[in-house]
Amino acid sequence: MVTFDGRAPGTPVETWEADPRLLALPPLDGAVDPATVSRLVVLAAHPDDETLGAGGLIADAAARGLPVTVVVVTDGAASHPGSTTGAESLVATRAEEARVAVGLLGHDVELVRWAVPDGAVREARAEITERLRPLLPGPGGVLVAPWSGDGHRDHRVLGEIAEELVGELVAEAGAAAPRLLQYPIWLWHWGSPDHPDVPWASMRLLPLDAAADAAKRSALAAYASQRRPLSAAPEDAAVLHPVFERHFARGREVFVVDEPGSAGPSGPTAATEATFDRTHARRADPWRVTTRWYERRKRALTIASLPRERYGRVLEVGCSIGVLTGDLAPAADRLLALDVSSVAVQAARERLANLPHVAVEQADAAVDYPAGAFDLVVLSEVGYYLGPDAFGRLVDSIVDGLADGGDVVACHWLQPEGDFRQSADDVHARLGADPRLHRVSHHVEDDFVLDVFSRDPRSVAQRTGLR
Repeated sequence: MVTFDGRAPGTPVETWEADPRLLALPPLDGAVDPATVSRLVVLAAHPDDETLGAGGLIADAAARGLPVTVVVVTDGAASHPGSTTGAESLVATRAEEARVAVGLLGHDVELVRWAVPDGAVREARAEITERLRPLLPGPGGVLVAPWSGDGHRDHRVLGEIAEELVGELVAEAGAAAPRLLQYPIWLWHWGSPDHPDVPWASMRLLPLDAAADAAKRSALAAYASQRRPLSAAPEDAAVLHPVFERHFARGREVFVVDEPGSAGPSGPTAATEATFDRTHARRADPWRVTTRWYERRKRALTIASLPRERYGRVLEVGCSIGVLTGDLAPAADRLLALDVSSVAVQAARERLANLPHVAVEQADAAVDYPAGAFDLVVLSEVGYYLGPDAFGRLVDSIVDGLADGGDVVACHWLQPEGDFRQSADDVHARLGADPRLHRVSHHVEDDFVLDVFSRDPRSVAQRTGLR
C-alpha cells in the first residue's frame, strides 16, 4: 500500500542499490552548465522538498554562478498534525528553516515563499499556476519540480502544473523553452525497483561532488523540526525516519526527464495511464457501474438526454470497461470508444465483441484526438481528470471536429475527489463558454450534473417538428 508517512522507514536504500539499474542510469548532462543554461528555478511543495530532492543540484548551480530561485509553495504546517507547538509557531519555524537551508545551498540563491496552506495545492492550483508564470526561467533555463508520479497529492499537482506550463512554452517557443526536471521523493519510500510505476527509462543520475554533497547535508540538518522531535509529545515526533532520510544523503540525486532519447513518457499521460491500469487491474468493475442503481439510473438519464434518436458517427471519451458504450451503441451507426487504460480497453473489447460497428481503442483524446467529424461526443466522468489547460485543448478539438448540428453530452460527479484536477462545475463551465456551442438541456442533482451542448440551438421538439 502506498503511504506518505516519513516516520515509517519505507523501502531501505540497500533495496534500491541492489538493483544494477540505479547506478547505471544515464547521467544528467548539462543541467547547470553556465555555457548553455541561463537560470535555474526550483519548485518545492513543502519546506525541505527542495533540499531533499534537488539540494545538490541547487548547490552546484549556485557554485557555478548561475542565478537560482527556489519557490516554496506551502507553509509546511501539516508536517506535525495535532502538534502541541501550534500551527502558527510551526509555520514560523519551518519558514526560518527554509531560509537557513537555502542560504546554505548558495549565498545568492533567491528564496520565494508563498505560504499556501499545506495540503491545499490542488485547491490553489489556478492561483499557483498564475503566480508561477512570471517566475519561469525563460529561454535556456531549467525548471525543477516534484515528480508528478510521486503519489503525494501536493507533489503530484505541483509537478503537473510545471508540466503544463513548460508544455505551453514548448508550444510557443519550441527548443528555446525551458527544460523540465522532476525529482522523486516519496517514490523511494513506497516504491521498490520492480514497482510498475518506477519510470526507469526517463530517470537520470546526478553524482554530487564533495562540495555540493556537503552543502546538501548541511541544508538537511537545518530542517531540525523534521529530523528531531519538537517535544516529548507523540504528535511532535521527528517526521523523517533515519532509514527514509538516508535516501537523500547518498552523494547523488535522481531526476525524471522527458527529452529526446528517453525510451518512454513519464508525464501526465503516462501517469494517468498507469493509475487507471492499476484501478482496473484490481477490480473488474472499479466503480460498480454494472451493479449500483445510482450508476444504472445515471446511464439511463444520459441516454434519454440525447437530442436525436439516431447518430451517424459517435465518439465516447473515457469509456472505461464499456458499459455506457454498450448503451450508446443502438443509437450509433459507428461508435469509437477511447480510454487511456489498456486494461480497461481490453475489458471493453471483450464486453462489446458482438457489436461490429463499435471500435474500442487505447488513446488519450486530449493528446491525440481522432480525425474526422463526429455527430455526437460523450464525456462521462472524465473531464475533471484533466487540468484546465489540457481540458481546454480537448474542448477545442471536440468542437472543431463536431459535425454541423452535432451534439456533446457531458455528465460528471459533483462531489470532490482527491485525484480530480478540476471540479465538475469547471468542466461544464468550459464547455458552456465555447461560443460555438449552445446548452440545449441541463439536469443537476446533488451528486452529478448532466448537460447537452450542441451546434444546433433548437430543442428536441423543434428538431422533430412539434413546434
